[in-house]
Amino acid sequence: MNTFTDNLSVSSRTSDSEKKSPESKFKPFPKEFENRLNTIIEQAATGLRDMQADDGHWVFELEADATIPAEYILLSHFINEIDPDLEKKIAVYLRRRQADHGGWPLYHDGNFDISASVKAYFALKLAGDDIESPHMVRARLAIHNAGGAAKCNVFTRITLALFGQVPWRAVPVMPVEIMHLPKWFFFHFSKISYWSRTVIVPLLILMTNKHQAENPLGIDIQELFLIPPEQERNYLSNSTGTVAGTLFLWVDKILRLIDPLMPRKIRAKGIEKALNFMNERLNGEDGLGGIFPAMANTVMVFHTLGIDKNSEQYLIAKKAIDKLLVIKDEIAYCQPCLSPIWDTALSAQALLETGDDINIKAAHGSLSWLQERQELEVIGDWGDTRPDLRPGGWAFQYWNSHYPDVDDTSVAAMSIERAKDPKYKECLDRAAEWIIGMQSENGGWGSFDADNTHYWLNHIPFADHGALLDPPTVDVSARCIGMLIQLGFNPKSDPIRRGIEYLRLEQEDDGSWFGRWGTNYVYGTWSALCALQAAGEDMNAPYIRKAVEWLTSRQRPDGGWGEDGASYWHDHKDTCKASTPSQTSWALLGLMAAGEVDGKAVKSGVEYLLQAPRDGAKWEEEYYNAVGFPRVFYLRYHGYSVFFPLWALSRYRNLSDSNTKLPSYGI
Repeated sequence: MNTFTDNLSVSSRTSDSEKKSPESKFKPFPKEFENRLNTIIEQAATGLRDMQADDGHWVFELEADATIPAEYILLSHFINEIDPDLEKKIAVYLRRRQADHGGWPLYHDGNFDISASVKAYFALKLAGDDIESPHMVRARLAIHNAGGAAKCNVFTRITLALFGQVPWRAVPVMPVEIMHLPKWFFFHFSKISYWSRTVIVPLLILMTNKHQAENPLGIDIQELFLIPPEQERNYLSNSTGTVAGTLFLWVDKILRLIDPLMPRKIRAKGIEKALNFMNERLNGEDGLGGIFPAMANTVMVFHTLGIDKNSEQYLIAKKAIDKLLVIKDEIAYCQPCLSPIWDTALSAQALLETGDDINIKAAHGSLSWLQERQELEVIGDWGDTRPDLRPGGWAFQYWNSHYPDVDDTSVAAMSIERAKDPKYKECLDRAAEWIIGMQSENGGWGSFDADNTHYWLNHIPFADHGALLDPPTVDVSARCIGMLIQLGFNPKSDPIRRGIEYLRLEQEDDGSWFGRWGTNYVYGTWSALCALQAAGEDMNAPYIRKAVEWLTSRQRPDGGWGEDGASYWHDHKDTCKASTPSQTSWALLGLMAAGEVDGKAVKSGVEYLLQAPRDGAKWEEEYYNAVGFPRVFYLRYHGYSVFFPLWALSRYRNLSDSNTKLPSYGI
């Protein structure tokens, strides 16, 4: 099996345009079109370079729905550390995100979501909004029409219980003694996703001790309930409608009877284990798990256990949260996490694709920064299933040593490989070793863990959000395949062969592929087509042409592509409200991977990007373009409308001026 070292070239291929030869019979662009294309590529690349930090990296805003900013306000009142000026700015943000239906959606122009709406309403009331003001009246009416605050999801009801708004019987029993369970038991923390792990462990302490918020202003939201919370009898339900769901409800009832009888020593030992878990993974100023919910739960635990607020432990945990804040002149909001590795690797790819020396230099300037953040020492939680595997991955955040992911690792490695620099030899070999070792039994790759496919756990009452696990997905698997190919592995090698089989099995009946981490089928289909082309699959094969036909059928009259957040519900798969630059770029990159660079659909899509509203390097994009958890938690990567259009336009220019008409990289 070849490795990166075996395929290292002395020369540096910087873009697909270098495939051009004097005998190339490409049809030149019309002069006016060529000028527009080159001008916009130059403007966008210049703007992207200007956004680069002095040390070489990029980081863009990462925006979620109203829940994270609302939870920031709730947290400040829980621990009684309120910043009135900051709170006012976050309140402005929340009011601006209120939709015409009166509540708050999970993504731009989305439907009413009761959990997001209850949290936003509660946060605004804590911030001082009069409940009789028009926007609060509209919100309250929308919440009532949806069944009242009792209909919130489990995580929201836990928040309400911590603030004394609902009884603790409104949430499933999650005793801290769970920390004592052996790995062979049907539930163990190694069987759930990293994000679930880092959020739940501190939550166990809060739920076991039934701690209460400081809530210095004594604010309540009893007006949001149709039935007084103490009288409500239907908090827990079988969200999956299965026999397993019913069984787990009975388990919850039994646990509720046992919970008060737990021996104190066993309980104290459970709390100790939970704290040890948290402290080992505290992750400095980047926070537990690198994600806001886990960080917030950590601060609440430290507060309720009486840890000195001036201690280094507490101050670091609090600072990790404050680093997530985006504070502007009039508004402020809290991000769910930071995305510098992802943003840097993708920005580098976009600049490298232009083929221009100044852009290549800027991209190469980011590679040493990336290399420094590769995790080569810590065996994280992924080691539970791969104990003999050496680390070699990258995280999503600045640092998250226990939780690297294969998606960031693949994209970072593909960016670094394009430098063709021998100094990156060990870096890339270790990345490939880790990626191969993280492949799951079914041939695919999950994001943070291998074989995280314990699907029965989605039936427990706590998992009503349906995002407890981290199973293999098409988009992540495609990137792993593309990386291994780009690093020189034989397409017939076992990891790639198994990966291709997994992609083929996961193809939808209509020819598309599901997108787990980007919205949605356009993202998944782009990812799959890039990997399949890189691996040498016949791009005229029927299953490939079916994917191409699906992509072209989804093109809108304006030449662009779009896909709504509602597409994660199967009966709304075709929902689209507008074309977006990000999704158009994915569609173009996917079609070009399939050899369609000269096709009408690609030309129309390129024209859409050339004409779409833009401010320098950033195309205008209000619609959310990704998910944390489908149907539950949506994301808007502000960088996507910067680097993806530049990438797509540059690749179009390169391939139009190329002999093969196919990309030569894994993504």
